[in-house]
Amino acid sequence: MGVFDNETALRKRFAAHLESFSWQSDWPLGSRLVSSAVLIGLLPRAEGMQILLTRRTDHLKHHAGQISFPGGHCEDFDASLEATALREAQEEIGLDPARVSVLGQLPDFGTPSGFRITPIVGLLEADTCLTPDPSEVAEVFEVPLAFLANPLNFQCHRIGWPGAERHVYAVPWSGYFIWGATAGILRMLSRFLDETH
Repeated sequence: MGVFDNETALRKRFAAHLESFSWQSDWPLGSRLVSSAVLIGLLPRAEGMQILLTRRTDHLKHHAGQISFPGGHCEDFDASLEATALREAQEEIGLDPARVSVLGQLPDFGTPSGFRITPIVGLLEADTCLTPDPSEVAEVFEVPLAFLANPLNFQCHRIGWPGAERHVYAVPWSGYFIWGATAGILRMLSRFLDETH
């Protein structure tokens, strides 16, 4: 069993170190950003712990075909950002919130499109069943946590932006090209796991 496959060890790591972990977002976290939350779903498998990702449908108005976490805007009726992430995951991929044990949240992540994303980390039950909403999600797939925990698997691309040059992370895996905010949040998770091993 690998270092990232032990559920008890992961629970202890998140419980002990999340409050002290910090991350400097490359995009400014201004007060006018739209509040949103995503679920970083950890799924135990025989071959090791996996992270759940989705590919958005090609007909969507925003971010069509891109790789993302389940998640979205915080609504007024959401009791918390955790509630937002779980509600969106239920709507997008049919994930029963009762099957998720929330471990905590990573620091907020800013995007150039004006979002403040709060990543909620949750451990899913191994036999969790998912039913993706075909109007939003083309497919759900899994990436090994051990692969994403290795910083050498990430690329860093420089892009021009008004007022400054910014960097954007990307991580290719098995025919998928994960980039932008999703890859940036995964890189943050990778840093957290590296700093707390």
